[in-house]
Amino acid sequence: MSASPSPSPSLATFSAVVTRLRAAGCVFAEDEARLILSAGHVPAEIDAMVDRRAAGLPLEHVLGWADFRGLRISIDPGVFVPRRRTEFLVEQAVPLARSGAVVVDLCCGSGALGAALASALGGVELYATDIDPVAVRCARRNVGAAGGTVYAGDLYEPLPAALRGRVDLLLANVPYVPTEEVGLLPPEARVHEARVALDGGADGLDVLRRVTAGAGGWLTPGGSLLFETSGRQAATAMAIVAEDGLEPRLAECDELDATVIIGTKPSAPGHRDRVQQGRRSRDRNPHPTPRASGNTTRS
Repeated sequence: MSASPSPSPSLATFSAVVTRLRAAGCVFAEDEARLILSAGHVPAEIDAMVDRRAAGLPLEHVLGWADFRGLRISIDPGVFVPRRRTEFLVEQAVPLARSGAVVVDLCCGSGALGAALASALGGVELYATDIDPVAVRCARRNVGAAGGTVYAGDLYEPLPAALRGRVDLLLANVPYVPTEEVGLLPPEARVHEARVALDGGADGLDVLRRVTAGAGGWLTPGGSLLFETSGRQAATAMAIVAEDGLEPRLAECDELDATVIIGTKPSAPGHRDRVQQGRRSRDRNPHPTPRASGNTTRS
């Protein structure tokens, strides 16, 4: 008489991991359990990963990678985890460039945006910067795999001067959470991601202002700046883009709750003169009511 088959160790382990993750409040416990079990090689390693996840560490930090537009992006502890909604920014960038385009990824974090765009276009001349040395070390793996270069420093400051006026696409995943709202973020972000990647200043747009102020000098005529913001900040952000000489366009995706603004550097002569006239007018009235201008695209 044959003995009854014993329970499958993998199923037993799966059930135990799901139970532990559910108890910790993980909404997608089954999916997370599968990922952890596929990443862990021995029981002790799996137990340690489950412990870290149950303690509140982001799943991507536990695994050491995040899925972004089908790419496995390396993620180190403390590095900003690329959000799924930010895939919409890359989607908007793809039709604006071509293979071999010059692309700069500012506030690059893990380098996910630049790496994903390079993959979509079949290769680009890619450069990235971040002020956080932990993010820079992480990005060098992801951007380096795409043939790009990562510089440590503040926004444009570390970029080679030879790039001025040559950039086709400028991606900037700027922080846009107002300072007083950072404390309201989920603990996974508030506790485990660098504050410099989250805090956008009093109104959430301080870093954006610095990006748009310098964008015109780096973009080639017809080149575009793309960045993510919130729906409630969009009107003010578009006004900032226009004030700095770029032609703004709004793109939104309801499914991903994503808001992206594209600012294109015009090639028409005389546009800069009109911008300067607008700035002189703004100096006389320094607190105008923000207005959204340009086209709107909704997905």
